[in-house]
Amino acid sequence: MQQNGASTSNGSGVGGGERESPSRSPLLPAATTRVRRFIQERRTLPLPKVMVVFSAVGDAEKASDAMADDDSRKPASPAVAATAAANVCRGKPSRYPLDARQEQEFPEVISLNVGGSHFTTRLSTLRRYDDTMLAAMFSGRHQIPRDADGRFFIDRDGAYFGDILNFLREGELPQRERVRAVHREAQYYSIAPLLERLEDTQPLTGEKVRQAFLDLLPYYKDNLERIVEIAKLRATQKKARFAKLKVCVYKEEMPITPYERPLFNSLRSERAEGEAKLFEHHCDVDVSFGPWEAVADVYDLLHCIVGDLARRGIAAEQQCIGVCDKHLINHYYCKRPIYEFKITWW
Repeated sequence: MQQNGASTSNGSGVGGGERESPSRSPLLPAATTRVRRFIQERRTLPLPKVMVVFSAVGDAEKASDAMADDDSRKPASPAVAATAAANVCRGKPSRYPLDARQEQEFPEVISLNVGGSHFTTRLSTLRRYDDTMLAAMFSGRHQIPRDADGRFFIDRDGAYFGDILNFLREGELPQRERVRAVHREAQYYSIAPLLERLEDTQPLTGEKVRQAFLDLLPYYKDNLERIVEIAKLRATQKKARFAKLKVCVYKEEMPITPYERPLFNSLRSERAEGEAKLFEHHCDVDVSFGPWEAVADVYDLLHCIVGDLARRGIAAEQQCIGVCDKHLINHYYCKRPIYEFKITWW
C-alpha cells in the first residue's frame, strides 16, 4: 500500500505539479475506513443528501451559533430543511424551522361564509380591484379561517354582501332603499369604485345637498343633542311615555313685511349700542335654530330635525303653536315661529 501511494505521488509530480494527498486533507480529520478506501482508489464519491461536518465540541457550537445568526435572516435551504426534519425525527430541537410565511393557495371557485350567509364566487371576482380588503384577504399573504364545512369565513353581516359581489361581477348597483347600507359595507371592504358610484346616486347625492344646507347652522348638531337630552330628562322626571318641548325655528333675524323693511333698516342704523340687545333677545323656548341665509325655508329645517331624530330611533312629531310676541322696540315684535315637539319614548 505504501508503494502504491508513493508511485501515485510520483506520477502526479511528473504531471507538472505536486498534489497533496487527499488523506492528509484537513477537511476530513476523522474520516471513516470506507471514505479512505474510496480516496485511495481515486473513485468519485456520490453526493450526499445531507452533509455532516465533524469538529471539536467548542468549534461546533460556535459554528452552529454563527450559522443560526446568519440563516435567521434568510429562508432555510432544502438541505438545511432536511437536516431540521432529521433532527426532529431524532427528538432534537431544530435550529432551522420551516418557513411559516408561505402563501396560502386558493381554488378558482371560492365558497364563503359571511356572518352565516353562504356565497360562491370566483377567485378573480374577489381580486377584481387591487386596493380592496377582499383582494388583500385572498392574495395569499394572510391566513383566512374556515368554518366546519371548509368555507372561508368573514366575520361580517352578510345581508348586503350579495350586492358587493354583484358590483364586483358586473358593476351592478343596489336598489335605492339598500344604497345606504351597501355604502357602509363598501366602506368596510374599501371598494373605492363602488363608493364613487354610490355617492353619485340617490339618496347619497341628496344627502350631500342637505348637509351643505345644515352647514349653514353651526350649532345644528348641538341643538339636536339638546332636544334629545331635554326630552329624556322630562320623560324620566314625570315617568311619562312622551315629552314635549318648545323649539324656535326662524330663518331671518326678524320677519317683517316689505312695507316695514325700509323703516326697520333705518331704525337699525340709527339705534344706539344699548338698544342693540333689544334685537338680540332669546325667545322663551328650550332650543332655538337660526338664522340662516339660503333658499331652504323653515319647513325644510323642520324636516331635517325630524328625519335625523328618526335615524336615531326617536319618534318625533312637531306642530306650530304660534309666534313669539315679545316686544322689541317701538311697534316691532319678535314674531319668530314656535313649534312644539313631542318625543315619544315607547
